[in-house]
Amino acid sequence: MRIRDRGKLKFMPAHFMPEHRALLRELARDELRQPHPLLDEYEIQEMENKICCAMEYTYPVIISKWADGFTYEEKGHIHFLDPIRKEVRMVTEDGSAIAINFDDIVAVEVDKRVK
Repeated sequence: MRIRDRGKLKFMPAHFMPEHRALLRELARDELRQPHPLLDEYEIQEMENKICCAMEYTYPVIISKWADGFTYEEKGHIHFLDPIRKEVRMVTEDGSAIAINFDDIVAVEVDKRVK
């Protein structure tokens, strides 16, 4: 006699509960989280030089920031460096102003071709 297994179908009724579905989504998202990258002094100095150069000549930049286990990219022009609050203020491509904390910056790319 052959055993017929329904595979994933036998677990499908559990997906009807919204709480269960939300918990599964949250667990899948937690698996993708990464720890905050550690940067050495040389990498931090290079990022500072790129930021200062981009601010002086108004080059467009792409700043990668770390937040809650994920990295996000912000594109725009650097408007102001605030050493007291330790943040970079920039105007994004869509015209909105944002502030990024120095500690959250992971990488900086400067596009010197477009002005």
